[in-house]
Amino acid sequence: MSIILKKVSKNFIDSKKKINYAVDNIEMNIKKGSLVTILGPSGCGKSTTLFMIAGLTSVSSGKIFFDEKDVTNLSPEKRGVGLVFQNYSLYPHMTARQNIMFPLENLKKTKDYIKQKIQEISKLLKIEEQLDKKPSELSGGQQQRIAIARALVKEPEVLLMDEPFSNLDVKFRLIMREEIRRIQRKTGITIILVTHDQEEAMSISDEIYLINQGQIQQKGIPQEVYMQPKNLFVAEFLGIPAISVFDGEINNGQVKIGEAVIFNVPELKKIKQEVYIGIRPEGYNLNSKGILEIRVLYFENIGRELILLAFHNKCLKQTFRIIFYKIKKEFLNFNTNQKNFLRFDIKKEKCFIFDKNNGQRIF
Repeated sequence: MSIILKKVSKNFIDSKKKINYAVDNIEMNIKKGSLVTILGPSGCGKSTTLFMIAGLTSVSSGKIFFDEKDVTNLSPEKRGVGLVFQNYSLYPHMTARQNIMFPLENLKKTKDYIKQKIQEISKLLKIEEQLDKKPSELSGGQQQRIAIARALVKEPEVLLMDEPFSNLDVKFRLIMREEIRRIQRKTGITIILVTHDQEEAMSISDEIYLINQGQIQQKGIPQEVYMQPKNLFVAEFLGIPAISVFDGEINNGQVKIGEAVIFNVPELKKIKQEVYIGIRPEGYNLNSKGILEIRVLYFENIGRELILLAFHNKCLKQTFRIIFYKIKKEFLNFNTNQKNFLRFDIKKEKCFIFDKNNGQRIF
């Protein structure tokens, strides 16, 4: 099932009778059978958007369509969606089997039908051995699988998940990501997942909608959003380690950080203005004659890569990180008690230029 949001908003009136927008005029077009992530910081409006799709929260303005059907004013039970929440919402006095059976019993399904569906869904989610245990006897990952099974057992065409992995430890988060992707591919169901975890979104999504302050900042496939950020917020939100942002300027086609001309952009020859320059951590080339001098405070050798913690007086943050995927000889005798200055060239394709006034990307 495809899902379309047309100019959807949700506002609340505060005690001073001022209108505040939790979601502001957003548009989405989610394809049938895709796994889409609504990503953003806490309080940005992503869960409110999901709840409006589910019918749990009313729409202040705009329309929501499932395929070509207007569901804007339909109740949740008539939308035919499955819901999975952060806290699992399992009934503690029931076994896993009884939790999964519960929605089917409410639908007055026969015992034979329920038995068959329990067998199918438990095999799909690999929970056959947990069916007769109560939630208190299950791990967090197992409880989440039960919650997903309960949502899927009704055979919804859409599965909505609100921060489903946030209560799991790192190991189980990775496992559950793989499981969700596997389930989606096997069933062909449309899945919308809300998360604040960019790594989670980047790893499993067909498409990402990145939201901030109730508005969609950018949408697209994960690699596209990372490689081609539309504004400074997108560039800073995506990427681990984070992008380093510098005060800089464009003058006669030269892009400068301080007095260093890091590269030339002929198409910007007519522009003269102060800008923000963002450089991805993998965008630095070590070169003894490089154009940009940076103080290196220390480095972290984590096996597959080397991360430098660095300082530059034009960087907006006190420190930033640089990544190398091969250990350089310059670091073999590195002394953190000394002031270590190294020179770098900048990879043009890993660098972005943003307008200082509105944060929009110029180059």
